[in-house]
Amino acid sequence: MRLGLGQFSELSEERLKFIKQLGVEDVLLNTPQLPGTERWEFMDILQLRTEIENAGLRLAALENVPVSFYDQAMLGLPGRDAQIENMATTIRNLGKAGVEIFGYHWMPNEVWRTSRTTPGRGGAAVTSFDMEQVKDAPLSHGRVFTEAEIWDNYEYYMNAILPVAEEAGVKLALHPDDPPVETLAGVPRLFRNFEGFKRGMEIADSPIHGLDFCVGSWSEMGPGVTDAIRYFGERDKIFYVHFRDVQGHVPKFAESFVNNGNCDMFEVMRTLKEVGFTGFMITDHVPHVVDDTDWGHRGRAYAIGYMTAFLEILTAT
Repeated sequence: MRLGLGQFSELSEERLKFIKQLGVEDVLLNTPQLPGTERWEFMDILQLRTEIENAGLRLAALENVPVSFYDQAMLGLPGRDAQIENMATTIRNLGKAGVEIFGYHWMPNEVWRTSRTTPGRGGAAVTSFDMEQVKDAPLSHGRVFTEAEIWDNYEYYMNAILPVAEEAGVKLALHPDDPPVETLAGVPRLFRNFEGFKRGMEIADSPIHGLDFCVGSWSEMGPGVTDAIRYFGERDKIFYVHFRDVQGHVPKFAESFVNNGNCDMFEVMRTLKEVGFTGFMITDHVPHVVDDTDWGHRGRAYAIGYMTAFLEILTAT
């Protein structure tokens, strides 16, 4: 196991230095700002990777393309086949450029939070979600979709994309729905519980298809985080980890520091070790502390300090 940092879209010399100074080598970019309105091209991806390597770091994964790259595919709308073909080209280009893992989600209306300034410990600003406040939200895509439709769309998409990823040598890592509620603004959320993930892995059964195991999102679902780690980890389905937590469960929760959420995060990391996980773990979202930056340099340093200590203890035992 090793540590990573990321969850930003644009590289900077300052940020790469900061990552290096914290003793981290793996970098993950989320929805990187690359040219292209429909797909990513080989040279743009390659130059992104080599810029990171020239700073003495490693591009461990790219996570998420713009939703507009495959929203029609997720919703089964006209134009989905063209989007799927463009996504196939993007995945081929990722493989040619030496990117080993591509993280993705299946949320046409993306991540939702009802507040980004909820007071956490000591007044740190954290994000939170309260289903009561959005239960009557307007339809995000014009009508109500059924769960059966979204499952059919997922199977159609994966039947086309999975063989491409296998040929390209690119692992696909599925992130949970966040928040993991049954439906939001007329769009069902498939990957909101264990049963959904089990079905997803069975639909697209391949050694190159697994999970971006977001501990925080699984914690939002309720108890059973380490049980899920054991089930999917023992099957080599955990490709990397978002190491964060929340207080509370759906329908209402707030993000937390790594040491005051629902989970015993040391036990979470120990379980990952026990199932043979050898990938990387990133901080993901963090509380914003006094004088922090938009990206959360101070909050991320705090989390990486905890994670480093946990990892050193586990390595020594």
